[in-house]
Amino acid sequence: MTKPELLAPAGNMEKLKIAIHYGADAVYLGGKAYGLRNHADNFTLEELADAVAYAHHHRVKVYLTVNAYPDNADIDGLYRYLESLRDIPLDACIAADPGVVAMLREVAPARPIHLSTQANTTNWKSALFWQDQGISRINLARELSLDDLRQVRERVGLELEAFVHGAMCISYSGRCLLSSVMSGRPANKGECSHPCRWSYALVEETRPGQYFPVMEDETGTFIFNSKDLCLLPYIPELVESGINSLKIEGRMKGIHYVAAVVRVYREALDRYCDNPENYRCRPEWLDELCKISHRGYTTGFFLGPPRDLDHEYRSRYVRSHDFVGVVEEVRVDGSLGIEARNRIERGDELEFIGRGMTGGTYRLTELWSSDGTPITVAHPNQRITLRVPFPAEKYDLIRRAKDAAEPVPPRQDKGPM
Repeated sequence: MTKPELLAPAGNMEKLKIAIHYGADAVYLGGKAYGLRNHADNFTLEELADAVAYAHHHRVKVYLTVNAYPDNADIDGLYRYLESLRDIPLDACIAADPGVVAMLREVAPARPIHLSTQANTTNWKSALFWQDQGISRINLARELSLDDLRQVRERVGLELEAFVHGAMCISYSGRCLLSSVMSGRPANKGECSHPCRWSYALVEETRPGQYFPVMEDETGTFIFNSKDLCLLPYIPELVESGINSLKIEGRMKGIHYVAAVVRVYREALDRYCDNPENYRCRPEWLDELCKISHRGYTTGFFLGPPRDLDHEYRSRYVRSHDFVGVVEEVRVDGSLGIEARNRIERGDELEFIGRGMTGGTYRLTELWSSDGTPITVAHPNQRITLRVPFPAEKYDLIRRAKDAAEPVPPRQDKGPM
């Protein structure tokens, strides 16, 4: 058994550092263009060089997304962009378009190329084709079942990668035109406006202006909206399938999402690989995934074709906790320098989340401004000082339970969650 890599999203430098802090083996990120997440912060060339240096210092790999589908008018600019990357020691580039693959090969022949899920690799014959083209890894389409994944693994020798957590697309692995048609923002060039998350109603041709919602509840009907993917209960099956990399979606998500998801999958993956005979998926891991913003969870196509249980009829995000701060400094005297990201006040019950599912919860009785002045309330972006009765580290995050929020763990039966 070979332990798979845990691959995390890094939409900016802060998210990259958080992903590494909580245990990612590799991160994927994008430049300012050509990477399908243009509304993430992304990286300039200088920032990209710094990100690679930081990651490599921590023995973490960096993969750059260049997985947009360019038009003829994009080719010259894309070629100049790829040339500008030549001296940055990226561990791989992620591409989907065959022309981009050819350009990457021409500009940097020795650099590995990973095939994006946007290429929609859904069968072993297609995987063999890409293997013959010199691709070193394929991120398989989300539409493959576990059995499909095993069949591909049996027939190809290159590395295989699969999404295990995060948002699902209404279309084949992101190949959607809804955004282009409805908002003029092409999804396949990184501009998706997510119209699949909008509320829709029916209008009968002879009754203009009369809207007939096919209602599931009072918020309307979200006819395209999928639940989020969660394959945490199937870590044993994933590892035993021979997959090389477990990928977490979410370059546009916040650092609370990155921290919580990475720490859970890191813990589960390590525990299974260290002691598979006595492994079990722990309820507290599933509870942790319910504390972040999500749309409910599903196994997607992993166990077979999705059923109606996999549809999310509300579109509302479910979240039991608010992210309120990040540890910026652990001082010699044991106090913590905190950047508040939300309102914090005396009396709050704060939860610190650390690496390896460590952390602690306590009732805040004292806090100070950065100059040592006692205060009762901290506001977003304010630097404050706290003392806590348990160990904490730089980059640990702090959260607070929302009022009247009840996390609902994903189902663990053998049907869709």
